[in-house]
Amino acid sequence: MKLTILPALAGIVSVSAFAPSMPRDIPSSMSARNNKDGSTSSSLAMKLTLYGSQGSRSPLVNWGAYEIGESITMGDLSQNPHPFGQIPCLTDDNGVRVFESGAILQYIYSNSMEESVTGDSASRKAAIASWISWANASLDPICFLETPEGKVYDTGLKKPNRRIDVLDQILSNQDYLLPDGFSTADVAVASYLLYVPQFFGSIDLSRWPNVVRYMKRCAERPKYAEAFGAGVQQSLVGALDGMMGDGEGGGKKKNMFGF
Repeated sequence: MKLTILPALAGIVSVSAFAPSMPRDIPSSMSARNNKDGSTSSSLAMKLTLYGSQGSRSPLVNWGAYEIGESITMGDLSQNPHPFGQIPCLTDDNGVRVFESGAILQYIYSNSMEESVTGDSASRKAAIASWISWANASLDPICFLETPEGKVYDTGLKKPNRRIDVLDQILSNQDYLLPDGFSTADVAVASYLLYVPQFFGSIDLSRWPNVVRYMKRCAERPKYAEAFGAGVQQSLVGALDGMMGDGEGGGKKKNMFGF
């Protein structure tokens, strides 16, 4: 599935080709520790090159990397090694090539944990892997309805959905998907959820108040703004405020870009 986000055309679904972005290096911390904003720093020894662009799914990979303190170099799209010519695609200097956003997130997270001073428990690793898979296999088709040709034409979040009901219940008792705090699992799930108000500006998700609060909590993270842009972050936070009830940023509902 191809997604292109055009801020000036909020609410209009576009499936046009991606515009390439200029290659750039993103620095990161070089030691394994927890940061003040809740992110972690671990640093892989290998060089990671991401082939992608803004307006596609690739920023979610950047977000996941930034949250665990990894450095990403943006590659030349004319050299994109994806077998189907799509983005995102990631390579490293060990000759690894991995594509599909969920697989890339899992690869970066898993290798980061191998080199981390503290690491994660087996149960936490399993939970993160499960949520990443759920985001790609189950949440994606809910968020984005496609034609047989793979073109996005609507979102399933305009109607009641039992799986999102369960997600809302889970988030009624905890801030993030894992009880012990933010993780790569949230990058995978929140990224898809947050794409919806970017594409469908008039969407109202207020039937799932805990999901809305969760989306806002994730969108407010500094590393989200670093990956997706401060403008996108501000617009999303405003849109999500408009979906909340009185006393929770409520008031007149508004779409992402205020139209």
